Amino acid sequence: MKKTISRSISVIIILCISVLAGFIIDNVCDIIDKKTHPRKYAEYVEKYSEMYGVPEAVIYATIRTESNFVSNAVSKVGAVGLMQIMPDTFLWLCEKQGEELEVGMLYDPETNIKYGTYYLSYLYTNFGLWQTVYAAYNCGPGRVKEWQKNAEYADENGILKKIPIRETSDYVKKVKKAVTIYEKLYYQGE
Repeated sequence: MKKTISRSISVIIILCISVLAGFIIDNVCDIIDKKTHPRKYAEYVEKYSEMYGVPEAVIYATIRTESNFVSNAVSKVGAVGLMQIMPDTFLWLCEKQGEELEVGMLYDPETNIKYGTYYLSYLYTNFGLWQTVYAAYNCGPGRVKEWQKNAEYADENGILKKIPIRETSDYVKKVKKAVTIYEKLYYQGE
């Protein structure tokens, strides 16, 4: 009888320690994730998220994946700023918005977030699925439309089942993972 009680107490103690360890590990992971997935430029993200109907988690994930929140980032292909917008795309977006801005404005965080978010919204209007939007944001909507016509890359509804460019495929995975983390950390219960 004493052995049974002693074993029961040992099992309860082990269970309590396991639950406590799990709780601690989960909280430590959240702390680490918050450090690696910040919400910098929140006032601009909130403003343009609401204006263009793009979830904040998508904007933050795009910024994190594109520039890791470095406002003066320039890619080897010439994409500029937080959301890594190509100058030609920026000028085209400005024209669609009825604005005339200099390409140098892409270094301004608010301008970059405004036009990057507007572009995400535009792509979502055209493609209707975030995964497809991420692919188009990375390699261009024209290329994605071509893939959608090819049965090797898309189903009959145009949903991509395979992304033939590894960089774009990896990019989509990174953004999707970052969106999931942002949603878990900051947007659960909304």
